[in-house]
Amino acid sequence: MLGTLLVRFAFALQGSAAYRRTKQFFRDILNNPECSYKKYFDSLMIFLILTSVGILVYEVRHPVPEWMIIYDVYVVSLIFAVEYLLRLWVYSDVHTEIIRAYEEAKFLRKPFRLSEVLAKIAKEKFRYIISLPAIIDFLAILPAYRPLRILRIFVLFRVFKLLRYTKSINQFVDVLSNKRFELYTLLFLLLFIMATAGIAIYVFEEDKNPNITSLFDAFYWALVTISTVGYGDIAPVTPQGRMISILIIISGIAMISFVTSVIVSAFSEKLDALKENRIIEELNRKKAFLIICGYGQMTKMFLRQEQKLGSDYVIIDKDPDVVARAIKDGYQAINEDASRHDVLAKFNYEYAKITVLCLTDSDVENIYIALNAKSLSPSIKVIARATDEGMQKKYALAGVDHTLLPAQVTGMMLLTAITKPVMYRGMHAILTGQHVAHIDEVYAYRCVGLIGKQVLEIDFRSFRLLFIGIQRGEKGEFLFNPPADTVISEEDILLLMGLEISIRHFKETFGGGEL
Repeated sequence: MLGTLLVRFAFALQGSAAYRRTKQFFRDILNNPECSYKKYFDSLMIFLILTSVGILVYEVRHPVPEWMIIYDVYVVSLIFAVEYLLRLWVYSDVHTEIIRAYEEAKFLRKPFRLSEVLAKIAKEKFRYIISLPAIIDFLAILPAYRPLRILRIFVLFRVFKLLRYTKSINQFVDVLSNKRFELYTLLFLLLFIMATAGIAIYVFEEDKNPNITSLFDAFYWALVTISTVGYGDIAPVTPQGRMISILIIISGIAMISFVTSVIVSAFSEKLDALKENRIIEELNRKKAFLIICGYGQMTKMFLRQEQKLGSDYVIIDKDPDVVARAIKDGYQAINEDASRHDVLAKFNYEYAKITVLCLTDSDVENIYIALNAKSLSPSIKVIARATDEGMQKKYALAGVDHTLLPAQVTGMMLLTAITKPVMYRGMHAILTGQHVAHIDEVYAYRCVGLIGKQVLEIDFRSFRLLFIGIQRGEKGEFLFNPPADTVISEEDILLLMGLEISIRHFKETFGGGEL
């Protein structure tokens, strides 16, 4: 009967969208660094930890006010207890395990044994309970029981909880964990030298040195000496003891040098990765940004002309020398292979408006980048550089939104410069913004005053603007010099030419402005 009730309850939870959303919300806020609410939760927990430890320090010399006791016992400890239970809850799905065991029993036509399922669930939860982070969380709750003063020392375990919420500390621990073999080797060597020196000094000076009365005193002296701290409370008095001191001082200096070199090498290896992760994290907080794949001549020309990017872009190149050159030129760049799926998956493609520029010298690499970008989200806009016209169809099949043909454009501009030099100078001046009017896009949904108006109702001449045409949505048809009775809709994009101050005045007049 109990098994049947639990199975029904498990299926009810499985079918409840509200339950799934609630559990996913708490799972994200506790464990998902991409969750927008996690930074607020982490800040709250850091504040509670620091204030709790501050109360512990304050009560050493001062009587604690009643409100501090209430805050520490009933607020901080209660929140820590709730957090511990929530982490235990989201660690695994109990109802999923019950359903899986029930369906397996039905399929194999064997009896459904509730005891086995509960034992497996308990084992899974116990695995979390005995993990180091869970033990720290549990010990951080114990100071709530104030009658036992000894438990107040467990407040210090709340400091270790900072490891969960402070990313810099976690990164420091990760860097050291990558060198754990070397550090463990040096630790064992340290213990060996300390044990050997301690035993030797104990043998030589136990009956001659009044400060060494036990083997523990000898080990203490050996550790203080090998660490080059030298408190001076214990000093050898025999020639043999002094010779041992010389040897372990030299060994200590060597050990410190080895440890320092290991840590420095670990951070130098990880420093670039930390910088790259920081760039990606900063971009993921923005609503729109550019991913520029490849740092060649075309990328350099684009970045020189586009002054409005700010920090809303990143250059990705798999050649470390090219990345170093881009950083030296003052641009944000990371050393990764953009054709790999996991590289583009690091970016916040679900919520941000991302444009990927495939500007490498290889058509194959550009196509791979485009395929990866579109496989993540069809909403990612991809603009790619092609070497010749024959590649245009392949780029279209890869999902590229716009294909650039530098050779074709260069040829057309050369022909124009030869046959129509005045037109060439005008086009060149407009495209490069050399003290003349330039062409700009005006999105109707950003200028709500335009929506529903006919073209004839808008006096472009009063704004000193030339109206070129309307793009019906981002992928619709382009209407060059449309009829005067054309109605502007929310999805339309107007193409205007004029001075920058005129275009800005036009956007402000119709309720828009640069977003």
